[in-house]
Amino acid sequence: MREFKYKPPRLHTGELRTMIIFYEYQENEGPLPGEAEKQVLFRAWSKVDRVWLKDLELAKSNGTLSDVTITIRDPQNEYRPNNLHYIEIDDVDYQGVRYNIKSVQPNLQDRRFIDIVAGVEKA
Repeated sequence: MREFKYKPPRLHTGELRTMIIFYEYQENEGPLPGEAEKQVLFRAWSKVDRVWLKDLELAKSNGTLSDVTITIRDPQNEYRPNNLHYIEIDDVDYQGVRYNIKSVQPNLQDRRFIDIVAGVEKA
């Protein structure tokens, strides 16, 4: 018989140290192209990682300059991120950069969290 040995979770809430803000954008009024911030949808504490090797192909196919993998606690029915929303990371290193959400998926190791891959579009 196999001996039971407790394994602590890979991710816990103590690692969620960076605030992120989810935005919704709307098209600019008038003849000029572009988008303007419409409203703040949700705020959450997160763990921000550089894009993993497995996500590198997704980043290349999306044609992005910089990608990040973000893990947040699953907000259940309060908010559902999707690829129409943008993220701002409230940190000095990411100041003034808005990331477009590329994919949202449940964290398969721990269902209490969801993983978001976001990137900055090429100009």
